[in-house]
Amino acid sequence: MGDKKRKEDSRGGFVFGKKNYKFMFIGLACIALGYVLMAGGGSDDPNVFNPDIFSWRRIRLAPTLILIGFGIQVYAILLNPDKE
Repeated sequence: MGDKKRKEDSRGGFVFGKKNYKFMFIGLACIALGYVLMAGGGSDDPNVFNPDIFSWRRIRLAPTLILIGFGIQVYAILLNPDKE
């Protein structure tokens, strides 16, 4: 009898609520934007140095966005969707 009730309780629904998934997608977008901002800056010719790889955008902004995105992901996982 106890097994039947446990199986009925375990069925149905998603693990997270709608609110959790919204925050997860926002965090994923922040992480993706950070990686896009970090990309590029190389040179096709190995003998030519491009100082643009040390720009403020690649050194400060992009890693900060990635860390903020990971923080949002952790918040989304720990968020209680039933709480108003």
